[in-house]
Amino acid sequence: MIAWLQAAAAAAELAPMPARQRLVALTLAAAVVVLVFELVRRRKLREEYSWVWIAIAVVVAALAIQQNLLLTVSEWIGSSSSVSTLFFGALLFLFALVLQFSVRLSRLTHRHRTLGQRLALLEAEVLRLREPSPAITAGERRDAKPADRDAVA
Repeated sequence: MIAWLQAAAAAAELAPMPARQRLVALTLAAAVVVLVFELVRRRKLREEYSWVWIAIAVVVAALAIQQNLLLTVSEWIGSSSSVSTLFFGALLFLFALVLQFSVRLSRLTHRHRTLGQRLALLEAEVLRLREPSPAITAGERRDAKPADRDAVA
């Protein structure tokens, strides 16, 4: 009970972000949106990933504009300042991003291994089909060109 009262008292002392920090947060959010659109336009970033970055920029801008929302989140997580709340949010975002990339990398590694195995099986099948059949005479074998594996690709 005492710890809860102390946390409530500390939360009551939270001050909104200074105007300079709000301006920096809004500028960075706008820059991220412009950068994401430019990267999508140049086909350096796929559209399926762009929404994540735009959503984060919108959240940062909303928290910078609505100070009460930022203070409420700070109180909810027990942060000592609104800037700490933003850093905590950034840390959570980066954790989620790394986790998502790890899942995708694991999936791609599995697909890469499967494709390699299938390619090896197909190459073995091609080599087996290129072998001369026993019905071919010895004279015909001398005239036949050697099989070139790399020429198939």
